[in-house]
Amino acid sequence: MNSRQRAYLKSLAMKEDPIYHIGKESLTTEIVKGLDDAIEARELIKVAVLKNCDDDIRAIAETAAERTRSVLVQVIGRRFVLYRPAKKPRICLPDIVSQKNRPKR
Repeated sequence: MNSRQRAYLKSLAMKEDPIYHIGKESLTTEIVKGLDDAIEARELIKVAVLKNCDDDIRAIAETAAERTRSVLVQVIGRRFVLYRPAKKPRICLPDIVSQKNRPKR
C-alpha cells in the first residue's frame, strides 16, 4: 500500500465512528474474531482502545492487524484503523501512475 492509498483510507475513516472497543483484557480471541468478522463485512473499521487498557496502543494495533491479516492504516491517540479488501471490494483504492509510465504531453 502506498502513501496515496493510505491517505485515501484515512479520509474515509475520518467520517466513521469506532465500531469496536478494546478494554482491560486487551486482545482476546473473541475480540480478534469479532474484528475479523467486522473487517470482512466492512473492509475498513475504526477501533477504540479504552483508558482502562494498560497495553501499548500501537502494539495492540499491530497485533490486531497481524491476527486479522489486515493493514494498519493509522494510529491516532487511542484509536486505530484497519483495512482489508473484501472478495468483492466496495472501496476502490486510487492507483498511482509511476513517473516512468506516465503518458507524455
